[in-house]
Amino acid sequence: MKYKKIDSDLFIKNRRRLVKELPEGAIAVFNSNDHMPTNADGTMPFKQNNDLFYLTGIAQEESCLVICPNFPDEKLREVLFLREPNELLEKWEGHKLTKKEAAEISGITTVRWNGDFHKIFHHMMVMGGVSSVFLNTNEHYRSSVIVETRDARFINWCKANYPLHQYSRVAPIMANLRWVKQPIEIDLMQEACDITEKGFRRVLKFVKPGVMEYEIEAEYVHEFIRHRSRGFAYEPIIASGANNCVLHYLDNNQKCKAGDLILLDVAAEYGNYNADLTRTIPVSGKFSKRQKDVYNSVLRVMRHAMKIMGPSTNFFDYQKDVEKFMESELISLKLISKSDVKNQKSDNPAFRKYFYHGTSHMIGLDVHDVGDMHANMPVGSAWTVEPGIYIQEEGFGIRLENNVIIQKKGVFDLMKNIPVEADEIEDIMNSK
Repeated sequence: MKYKKIDSDLFIKNRRRLVKELPEGAIAVFNSNDHMPTNADGTMPFKQNNDLFYLTGIAQEESCLVICPNFPDEKLREVLFLREPNELLEKWEGHKLTKKEAAEISGITTVRWNGDFHKIFHHMMVMGGVSSVFLNTNEHYRSSVIVETRDARFINWCKANYPLHQYSRVAPIMANLRWVKQPIEIDLMQEACDITEKGFRRVLKFVKPGVMEYEIEAEYVHEFIRHRSRGFAYEPIIASGANNCVLHYLDNNQKCKAGDLILLDVAAEYGNYNADLTRTIPVSGKFSKRQKDVYNSVLRVMRHAMKIMGPSTNFFDYQKDVEKFMESELISLKLISKSDVKNQKSDNPAFRKYFYHGTSHMIGLDVHDVGDMHANMPVGSAWTVEPGIYIQEEGFGIRLENNVIIQKKGVFDLMKNIPVEADEIEDIMNSK
C-alpha cells in the first residue's frame, strides 16, 4: 500500500457496529475480490472488496473474514483468513502479510491461514449455535452482475454443504453502515480531495493551446501518485471542445484548441477512499463572455444545491428542487423559454435537453457508494454535487462538482479550497 497506516480503531468499531445488527445465532462471511485475468497470463490490478476492507483494512487478495458473535470460544468470534506466505510466492509477488501484521492492521487477534478455513468454519457452523448465515453480494442499484464473484462461488458452496441453515443477505446491513462515514473515513476522504486539489492546480498551470488531453491526464497521475494515492479514483474524463457534452468521454486523445473549454472530471483516491471532482476550464486561460455566463449559471445551481442539502433532505425532492432552479437559469441564458416550460411534457421536461443527469450521488469507498436513496440524507453521509449545462449546438458543456458531508445544519464542503470561481481559475492559469 502507498497510503499511511490507517488506525485499526476504524475497523474494530466497524465490526462492532455490524455485530449489533446481526441476530442471535448468526454468522457472517466476507470474501475478497478475485484477482481478475486479462489475457494470456496477465491480470488486472487487484482491488479489494470494499465491505471486507471496511471491516478489516486488509487490501490483500485471497482474504476472508468470518464473524460469529455468539460462538462459545471468544477467540473464534472473529477470524481473519489469509493467503499463507512462502518463499517461492514472495520471490514472484513480493511480501505477503504475516499474521502479526494483519492483526495490527485489522485489530483482529485470531488470524489463520486459508488452509485452516474449512475445519474452523465447519466447527462454527455445527458447534457454534449458528442458525442463520449472512452472505455477501454486490447489490448496488446501478450494478450489473455479469461475472461470477468469489462471494457468489462461496454462496453456492455453502448452500451445498450446509443446506439446512437459514441464509440471509448481509449487503443491506453493510450499505446502511457504510452510508454514514466515521471521522477517520472523513479524514481519508479529505486527503483524497486534498491530493485532487494538488493535481488540479498543477493542471491549471500546465494547460495551453496545443496540449493533448492525454498529456493533461499524465500531469494528474504524476501528482496523485507522488502524494501516496494509488492513482485515479475512476477513469479520468478530460474532454475538450464538443466532447464536453459527452458525459463519459474517456478517449482523452484530442488536441486542446484555443478558445475551447476542457471539462476535467478527474480525482484521486487515498486509502481506498475516493474523491470526485469536476471543473471546466478555458484552454486559452480566459473564458469568453458566453462561456462565463454559462459557467456562472452552473456555479449558482451548485451553490443552491448545497444550500438545500441537510438531514431533512430527501434525494428525490432535492433533485426536483435543483431541476427547478436549473430551469430558471436556462431561461435566463435563453436556452429555453417560459413557453417551452409551459408546453413541456411531464416525461420530457424542457430543461432535460441541457441538463440530462442527476445532481448528486453518494461517495466513499465506492465512487458511487452504497446507501438508501429513498431516505433522507443522514448526518455523516457523503455526497457529490455536480450540476451541468451541455449546449451541443454551441459546441461546449460545463459541469462543476464538489464533495460534501451532511451535517446537522447544511454541509461541510471537502473541496472548499479547490478553485471554482471563473475569475480565480483565469488568474491561476495566467500567473507565472
